[in-house]
Amino acid sequence: MFEGVFPALITPFNADNKIDVASFKHVVEYVEKGGVAGVVACGTTGESATMSTLEHMDLIDLTVDCANTTVIAGTGSNNTTEAVELTRHAYDAGADAVLIISPYYNKPNNAGLIAHFSSIARCADIPVILYNVPSRTGQDMPLEVITELAKIENIVGIKEASGNPVKVSRIIETTIDDDFVVLSGEDGLTLPLMCMGAVGVISVVANVVPEKMVDLVNAVQNNDLQTAKALHYELAPLTRVLFSETNPIPVKRAMNMLGLANGRLRLPLAPLSRENEMVLEEVLKDLGCIS
Repeated sequence: MFEGVFPALITPFNADNKIDVASFKHVVEYVEKGGVAGVVACGTTGESATMSTLEHMDLIDLTVDCANTTVIAGTGSNNTTEAVELTRHAYDAGADAVLIISPYYNKPNNAGLIAHFSSIARCADIPVILYNVPSRTGQDMPLEVITELAKIENIVGIKEASGNPVKVSRIIETTIDDDFVVLSGEDGLTLPLMCMGAVGVISVVANVVPEKMVDLVNAVQNNDLQTAKALHYELAPLTRVLFSETNPIPVKRAMNMLGLANGRLRLPLAPLSRENEMVLEEVLKDLGCIS
């Protein structure tokens, strides 16, 4: 269930700063046509940090209703009680799994991290995927914490975005006897991490070119490294420009250029700089996404 490409979906907003339901459905349909294994809603790319709890729940409901693939709902918070509430809602809504970011700002010790994730895992009978992204949380989840949490039955994997392939190798090594998977949390590291044993990617790039990310992952799974390397380098310019400014600023502009969503952001995020917009436009032309 958790192998392959899972786009970290953008959340389109309308002129009233509300969730644009029609555009969101359009984006889901677009990535599913690209052959993705599932979708991730209410993540960092979906601007979950600026959503109210009710909006968060409504978007999970919408995703479950309109998606025809595996649905992973972002239900993390630095408030354990809120994360439990959102996770229970995702379970009741029919999501297939939840993605839980490590607590940001609080910076708990190891015991606090274990207690936080354990409380969430116990609250509902739903698969839990950990999310380690130190650039957002200010804290790199320690290997010993991940190893301990992997022993919990419904904690089934981790989205790893530490940017440290050596650490990913150690995670895979130390959890090899557990029913636990690693998903790349960085598009640019998908190829090397999968060569070490990761099983797929939760991807920003897959919002824009889902079929190419699917082809890359499939090539690795089929041991066709020549094709995988060719796709990796073909997508490298797009990956760079999509992270030239804070995610999801560039990817929302890209989706706007493709005619898939209007590209509006919620404050405090502001539009892409003109300089990076010009680079993005050229990259999309080179990939044949726009004329």
